[in-house]
Amino acid sequence: MPKLATSKSAARKKSTARTAARAGSRKPKPGQPGVRPSPLSSLLPLAADAEAGDVPTVRQMEIYGFIRDKIQSRGFGPTVREIGQAFKIRSPNGVVCHLKALERKGLITRGKNMSRAIELVMEPAHLRGLPMAGWVAAGTLRAAEEQKERIDFEDLFDRDDHFVLKVMGDSMIDAQIADGDWVVIQKKHSAHSGDIVVAQTEDGEATLKQWFPERDRIRLQPANSSMKPIYVKSARVLGVLAGVVRKT
Repeated sequence: MPKLATSKSAARKKSTARTAARAGSRKPKPGQPGVRPSPLSSLLPLAADAEAGDVPTVRQMEIYGFIRDKIQSRGFGPTVREIGQAFKIRSPNGVVCHLKALERKGLITRGKNMSRAIELVMEPAHLRGLPMAGWVAAGTLRAAEEQKERIDFEDLFDRDDHFVLKVMGDSMIDAQIADGDWVVIQKKHSAHSGDIVVAQTEDGEATLKQWFPERDRIRLQPANSSMKPIYVKSARVLGVLAGVVRKT
């Protein structure tokens, strides 16, 4: 009988050792030691410091990352429909539930009755606004080079097809567009005669002028009586003036 007891005890020990070995070979779950942190994890409270239910789920963090990318790339957040399409969520209520959870957990805020009014609580304010696409000449031709600066005109021009340029020169001063003004441009590839446009010439240079197509050329007309028009054989419209902002 004592030998039998010893045999059973040894069997139990071997079984326990095999179970421990299998458990040790499993990959740790998200949030456990050994998991490589997400790039967004620095924005979240540590699990040890957060109350139960305060830490977003993996799905919520994916949606948060999508919102963050949209705000950084175009200046404002996605609609409920855009989020639903991106994550294959058929019901708008399903998207809203995720947004409410992110808001409750302190990652975003949402404006009432505004589909795109999502702001990131833990992100700097300078990431909001329309993309600063570069500088555009209003005197001589000069290329508009892309920059990373952002200008926040959300209350006035909350659309995907707008961008901002800062004017250099005084060739459009008679049209109340002065050196240092910000012009809001609607992306278009065509314009009516006389429209103020951002036009790109064959040389790849961009300029802000009035657009006058003529029989065998295009006249880029400055709004300054002391300046002569620019004549080019071909040019393309990058956008049409939608607004002017001046800091006085």
